[in-house]
Amino acid sequence: MERRHFVKAGLGAAAAAVALAGCEKKGEESKIGAPAVHTQKTLKWKMVTTWPKNFPALGTGANFLAETITKMSGGRIEVKVYGAGELVPAFECFDAVSKGTAEMGHGSPYYWKGKNPTFQFFSSVPFGLTALEMGGWMNHGGGQELWDQAYSDFNLKPFAAGNTGAQMGGWFNREINELKDFKGLKMRMPGLGAEVISELGATPVSLPGGEIFQSLQTGAIDATEWVGPYNDLAFGFHKIAKYYYWPGWHEPGTILEAFVNKTTYEGLPSDLQEIIRAACRMAMDQMLTEFNAKNNQALITLVKTHKVNLRKFSDESLEKLGVISQKVVEELGARDAFSKKVYASFNGFRDAAVGWDEIAETGFSLARSLTFKG
Repeated sequence: MERRHFVKAGLGAAAAAVALAGCEKKGEESKIGAPAVHTQKTLKWKMVTTWPKNFPALGTGANFLAETITKMSGGRIEVKVYGAGELVPAFECFDAVSKGTAEMGHGSPYYWKGKNPTFQFFSSVPFGLTALEMGGWMNHGGGQELWDQAYSDFNLKPFAAGNTGAQMGGWFNREINELKDFKGLKMRMPGLGAEVISELGATPVSLPGGEIFQSLQTGAIDATEWVGPYNDLAFGFHKIAKYYYWPGWHEPGTILEAFVNKTTYEGLPSDLQEIIRAACRMAMDQMLTEFNAKNNQALITLVKTHKVNLRKFSDESLEKLGVISQKVVEELGARDAFSKKVYASFNGFRDAAVGWDEIAETGFSLARSLTFKG
């Protein structure tokens, strides 16, 4: 057979084979060129949270994260959110995910300080890092790697999935003119801030958000901090407390976290792992910008409509709180070898951040306030 006849015959046979393959089922349309479809089964995940169901920014932030993971994965992971107490109590979320009762949780690291006090560095430190600076430490200063190491002992993989920004100093039914006015107060306050006010003679009380209003109303606590005007207005604290103090020295940029059962996470294909990571970044931006957008109007409503007495802690009190906070944080950083490692990383980043902030963010804010008043 001549070569040109051989080629023609070969091409004809190949074409016939393609035609046959496309018509094996009568009436079936050709699927050549159709997009690839994932055939793996849908993973149905439970996310347990420390927040009241659908609570503004915090609860809805968990909802946003769940919805984003579901959408970005094309439905390969379906995440259902459970508010505090729906599946497990608020402060049992950590254990539930660690043990695999739920695949995912949403809270803040200082809620689990009983597991390891060093966790508090990954949440918020009094006079520590702002939201922007916490993001810098986590993403570019070694914070995430240290956090991964801390949670790995509990079979968890943590992600930053929100931030409140700078918080308020709290709600009180008596004036705080000097630090001695904290003495004898029963105040809801978590994290390292609780240890600071304990040094002042106050009794810190740890309560999930859903229990604060009733505790303050019944006198079980005398004062409380929560987040800021947007969330505090939603809880109605203005109905039962007279004085609203600023600034939130104890929580300058609190991270809200998502944590995933580590065994479950590592069993995912790499694309789904990256989807979870990216969705958490999106949730971080969504929450922080929501607080930033809505706190000011909420504060105006509290002061002008509800006649809340807005007060600033005196500079003298803030300076003393800073000194006490430094002592408390240094003691935490000296607990063991790992705590020393985390403290050195955090403190080194703060030292650098303060220098730049004075020129950049603070410098600009002071310049802007010369002309534009709030």
